[in-house]
Amino acid sequence: MSARLTWAGDDGECGGGGPVTAGARQDGPRGWRAAAQEALYGPGGFYRRAGAGPAGHFRTSVHASPLFAGAVARLLCRVDEALGRPAVLDFVDMAAGRGELTAGVLAALPAEVAERTRAYAVELAGRPAGLDHGIEWRARPPEGITGLLFANEWLDNVPVDVVEVDAAGVPRLVLVAADGSERLGEPVAGAEAEWLARWWPLGTGRGLRAEIGLPRDLAWAAAAGTVARGLAVAVDYAHTAAARPPFGTLTGFREGRETAPVPDGSCDITAHVALDACASACAPPGARLLSQREALHALGVSGARPPLALASTDPAGYVRALAGAGEAAELTAPGGLGDFGWLVRAAGIGDVLTG
Repeated sequence: MSARLTWAGDDGECGGGGPVTAGARQDGPRGWRAAAQEALYGPGGFYRRAGAGPAGHFRTSVHASPLFAGAVARLLCRVDEALGRPAVLDFVDMAAGRGELTAGVLAALPAEVAERTRAYAVELAGRPAGLDHGIEWRARPPEGITGLLFANEWLDNVPVDVVEVDAAGVPRLVLVAADGSERLGEPVAGAEAEWLARWWPLGTGRGLRAEIGLPRDLAWAAAAGTVARGLAVAVDYAHTAAARPPFGTLTGFREGRETAPVPDGSCDITAHVALDACASACAPPGARLLSQREALHALGVSGARPPLALASTDPAGYVRALAGAGEAAELTAPGGLGDFGWLVRAAGIGDVLTG
């Protein structure tokens, strides 16, 4: 749930089900994708506002501990090695919020790597004051990236439509008004129906719900496609075909608390990501899915407590190490941040996430 961006190619749309554009506010019922697009990214939308940004509303891995940025910096160094230490190494932070991850990664890099790193923060909101002038702020990722594109909690805020099974067992589009009230619309058809049948078959039970992830597949394919050589990584709340939630995951967040999703611009609107579907959207195949716990362990973040003997020889060091272990435990905890999914797609390099 970091700050978002809805770019997915040169047309500026997320794709799937026709274009979604932001214009004058509409109060009548419409699909959740169009309603969320306006509420989040339209004029005065939730993610267009000035202020504290995502950190004022929810706690992500970036905000939980600097260990996360350090791990991403180590991943960038591994990509650098796999690329043969190019003269210019790109780091692209998708949906960069206020640039916290970008700045943290740059600060954690060895000096020799930092000198060659060209950093991009990709975000629709305006550039925050005080950001390192060496970070390029832009609304879409550059083409021909040589390095690492990292999308932390981006795809969960690419708007999607919601469907619900009616009394006759037919999946229908859920329409929503600006106050959050819903009613059922037309049956799902076309590419959306094909996606649903392949990735989230609902059955005929009345009230079963799903989120159609096609716009996210297209958004991820477009973003990952900007990497010419290197690695593209998406980190997010996720589920796979073996364990789809029967009633969907659409929800809202406001000021640190989960709340009902209301598309009036007052709250974040998010839903978990079908990362397995996103993985299949890119050609050639070869994407890898793993948990954040597995990924961070491979990058040296374990949560292991420091040896007790250190308390006698270096009490201050022991306290620092203990605090770091606590932060690492939060980032890798089962049932929490450790269960986030990592979708990793390499281009022209081998596996750099083997522990």
